[in-house]
Amino acid sequence: MNGQEKEVNVYLQYDLDRRVSPYLFGDNLEHTRGCINGGLSAEKIRNRKFVGKPTRFGYAHEWYPIGEKTIFSFGESYTRHAEGYSMHRSHEMNAQYITNYYRETGGIGQKDLYFKENTDYVFTAAIKAFKETNVKVRISSHSGETYDEKVIRAETGDYAEKTVTLHAPMEDFEGRIEITFDTVGTIMIGAVSLMEADNFRGMRKDVIEKMKELGIRLLRWPGGNFAGEYNWKDGLLPRNMRAPLQSYLWLETQPHTYGYDFHDINTDDFIALCREIGAEPFITLNPTWNTPEESTQWVEYCNGDENTEYGALRANNGYKEPYNVKFWSLGNEAGYGHMEGANTADAYQKAVRNHAERMLEVTPDLALCSSGPYPNEEWAKYSACALSDVAKAVSLHYYAHFPEFIDPEKKKEEYEALIGRVEEHCLPFIRTLREQLGESHVAISFDEWNAWYAWYRKGSVAEGMFAASFMNMIIENAEKYGVKMCCHFESVNEGAIQVTEKEARLSATGQVLALMNVHAGAKVCAVQKNIVSSCKRDVVTTTLINSAFDEKLKYIIRNAGEVINAEIYVSDDVVPGTVFDIKDFPVKTENREISVVLPPHSIAVIRTKAIPEE
Repeated sequence: MNGQEKEVNVYLQYDLDRRVSPYLFGDNLEHTRGCINGGLSAEKIRNRKFVGKPTRFGYAHEWYPIGEKTIFSFGESYTRHAEGYSMHRSHEMNAQYITNYYRETGGIGQKDLYFKENTDYVFTAAIKAFKETNVKVRISSHSGETYDEKVIRAETGDYAEKTVTLHAPMEDFEGRIEITFDTVGTIMIGAVSLMEADNFRGMRKDVIEKMKELGIRLLRWPGGNFAGEYNWKDGLLPRNMRAPLQSYLWLETQPHTYGYDFHDINTDDFIALCREIGAEPFITLNPTWNTPEESTQWVEYCNGDENTEYGALRANNGYKEPYNVKFWSLGNEAGYGHMEGANTADAYQKAVRNHAERMLEVTPDLALCSSGPYPNEEWAKYSACALSDVAKAVSLHYYAHFPEFIDPEKKKEEYEALIGRVEEHCLPFIRTLREQLGESHVAISFDEWNAWYAWYRKGSVAEGMFAASFMNMIIENAEKYGVKMCCHFESVNEGAIQVTEKEARLSATGQVLALMNVHAGAKVCAVQKNIVSSCKRDVVTTTLINSAFDEKLKYIIRNAGEVINAEIYVSDDVVPGTVFDIKDFPVKTENREISVVLPPHSIAVIRTKAIPEE
């Protein structure tokens, strides 16, 4: 630290006619990498639907065989796709066959499962047999100590789902589950499930609580890139019957699950999640593999009343009242070249227009967003503007390259480069797109932003400071450049919420997003670089950022009311593995003025009483 102390002044105004849009505090929930599998999903068993090719001995990956002479193979599946499925994928639908000729104990097992102390788990198997067979389901320690064991009956004929509850008496990070039988015959397992009994529609409650802390106001789903791999009608099937979805971009979207998603969250689950956390749903279509009719049916399922075909189907599924989903995206990242389907501006706009027009016939006030490789002058003219009569917004994505932090001598340089990208790269992206859109009234939906590839390592205060600078920049400039929506990509296991088998906790980025959401929907009192001050119910909240690596920064807040409380977010370092320490910040108002000094890479939040207008 060089001891220099710069000074910034801000004057609070209580009569400004401006509010911070809550839709700037959005996020993404994409079925990708560790967001759902190993993240939000409560499922504990890996490869629970036996995807892909089997091992060379016939059993599915992630499972181990039981029985020296037991025979393993794949056979007739329980999982399936909905009618009309047309994507070109493979090895999505398998079942594990287990044949026992010698009355030995045969079956399959899985290890390294986390069990919570004194906790009930619900186990379900879609199972059948050539002849009725008693099948044991056992959870145990890695050394073989049985925690609980139940018997299910595999019957002849069609697959049937059998459910039992298993109890884990102690915490175990290396737990096991085994499914076995010891009679002559063959059993067929189409899918299995093991979840903590206390879950929310198959989702982890602890992760949901962290999503609530973030204050997410708009949630975009199911992608992202995964939107081009999703088939919404499969979600109408029972949860364990839904076919896994093979990724077209498996190394990008599903690298940890052999290139497949297990379709654990459907439309009804997503809407329920949005309502639970207080977010508006934002749904991305798959215009490449779904027809305009299927997209229209999705809108009708969400928004139609009981007198419509798909509204009636929703009601029959237990959801009588329409979901009233307003925000829809016409695909994701068209034009970049990595998505299937139309990748030129003219071809894309022609392909999605029919979707848009038919969707608007069902719900005329939909807020549709077109896709593209923006900023791009050709796409702005021949796609965004050409679609402006049906799609009133256009998607913009930006990812800043994260600092590698492998050379201690370059730590400051890399940190400052990351922070600088907000003003030097990201804001010019917005300006350029606004210019390219010309006189049109097309809004910008900034629906993906993050540091790239920060999700492949521990989070850091560097990324937290980047998030703070980004959110401050968006709040300051959204109205000027017509940014109507903004969604971080993405919170669960990719930036804001770090999920392990045992717990979920906020990263430094999560701490920042949880802090900044206080401004959502609030009346602006002041906004400039690194400063946002807003008022709700006569409480003024001012967030101050010092993004410098090694310099203090002095702020003077003028026309301030009495201090209610204040906190400061500080850290000794910025490298991966760091989070903010949140401490009380002793400040006071003297003659309507607050003077504070922020240490390097820190954020202060000061709450004061609003001064009544004279």
